[in-house]
Amino acid sequence: MSPGELPEAGGLAYREAMPDGAPQGSPVLCLHGFPETSYMWNELLPAVAGAGHRCVAPDLPGSGRSPADPPNTWERLVEAVERFVVALELDPVVLVVHDWGGLIGLRWACEHPERVAAMVISDTGFFPDGRWSGMAEGLRTPGTGEEMLAGMNRESFGQLMAASSKGMDEKTVDEYWLSLATPEGQAAQLEMYRSGDMEKIAPYEGKLGEMTVPTLLLWGEDDPFAPVAGAHRFQREIPGAEIEIVPGSGHFVYADAPAQCAEAVAAFLASLS
Repeated sequence: MSPGELPEAGGLAYREAMPDGAPQGSPVLCLHGFPETSYMWNELLPAVAGAGHRCVAPDLPGSGRSPADPPNTWERLVEAVERFVVALELDPVVLVVHDWGGLIGLRWACEHPERVAAMVISDTGFFPDGRWSGMAEGLRTPGTGEEMLAGMNRESFGQLMAASSKGMDEKTVDEYWLSLATPEGQAAQLEMYRSGDMEKIAPYEGKLGEMTVPTLLLWGEDDPFAPVAGAHRFQREIPGAEIEIVPGSGHFVYADAPAQCAEAVAAFLASLS
């Protein structure tokens, strides 16, 4: 495998960390959001392995080093997660999600509850009355979204990410830019957003709570896109869910406070044994 390449399973490139000894407990499956890739978990991966668990993080279709598989809709992305889990024989998993990874991963979890042993949910939504942010609505609007992405280059993208998170270094921006650097990648992201009608969540109402699996809600206190009120709503809807609000962190909580997030997830995993 040449530098920069990643292993592949189920059509998805992925990153993986293994403990020194035999893995303990369920494997941990991490699903990134937008405009992230599996690189967002770069500091969490070794922390999870250090806690004794196998940790796996795919680039979702059309992101990072995974090719798009049109149509790149929400439904197709859920199917891609299922193929990946089956290909690596992961279930049951501890599901760790952020942003769009939550919309995709929680929908997958509701459709395959037997495959989920526990959950860590961060800075996302899964509510049928949810509303997109102004930027997301722009991406969802035909014509406007194309103009937004076509007018962006690596430099302006880096400036946007730096303004969104204190943890966005140049390597991280380079990795995330892979998803938007080509017309095909841009089209895949727009297709994902435009398939994201929140009313599609209605059939899944109550199902996360019915799963009765241990759940940690790990949230940036100052998230402007998925405000912390969403964490408290998840806590009301998922019996027994724990909550940890990370002060001084925004939407990209794993970038803003990597050590605190890794410590919180490792402690949560330890509580499962």
